Amino acid sequence: MTTDDVLAAWRTELAEALGLPADSPVDISTVLDLARDAAHGVARPAAPLTTFLVGYAAGLRGGSAEDLADATATATRLAVARADQGGA
Repeated sequence: MTTDDVLAAWRTELAEALGLPADSPVDISTVLDLARDAAHGVARPAAPLTTFLVGYAAGLRGGSAEDLADATATATRLAVARADQGGA
């Protein structure tokens, strides 16, 4: 089983346990990219904090794929700007 398979299975198991719909708009590679940008642009511990806050914000906005994309874009923009300013 590959890492991608493990993550996909975990995403499905966790989403189900959290009562999220099976078609929840979660793109694993997008989440990992966001975590990477936060870890490198801000600080390593910013990765889980950033992904949590993005998910929370998207949920409060309605939870659609567009809400998630907007929140992700905002966080990515801030983390990359931080990196460009010599962050992390």
